[in-house]
Amino acid sequence: MRHFPTLAAGLALIGAALPAAAQEAERIQVTGEAIDTWCYFSGVMGGPEAVVGSSHHTCALWCSAGGIPVGLLGEDGQVYMVLKIGDDATSNGGDTQLSIASHTITADGMLYKRDGINYLVVAEVVADQDIINRTHEDFGVVPGFAIPEPGQ
Repeated sequence: MRHFPTLAAGLALIGAALPAAAQEAERIQVTGEAIDTWCYFSGVMGGPEAVVGSSHHTCALWCSAGGIPVGLLGEDGQVYMVLKIGDDATSNGGDTQLSIASHTITADGMLYKRDGINYLVVAEVVADQDIINRTHEDFGVVPGFAIPEPGQ
């Protein structure tokens, strides 16, 4: 947990320098679920299907509040790292994005691509459909594989 502020600060610096360093920016609108990028990419809570939707909502809130960058898992399967939302200069710190955790949103903004990563500077969230990916039926409140066996 002590590394979250360092990670957030590093991502803030990347976000500040990115538009000048990236090739060409492209204006896009993308629809997808706001995800917790740590759990999605690390596999610590299971595969990509286990770390989305309502069953992962609480964890997504904790990670965002801890400074883990929020991503947008597009309907096309692409992940977009969200650097900033609107005019809020502090939104790259994570916790200002708590209100969209696990929500399916449509974001309008500038897409920057660098080193195989999609970075999204969101000008506006044009639609917020709330949490529509209901996964409790499949995974429960917390996926069973994330609960340690007794005695471990």
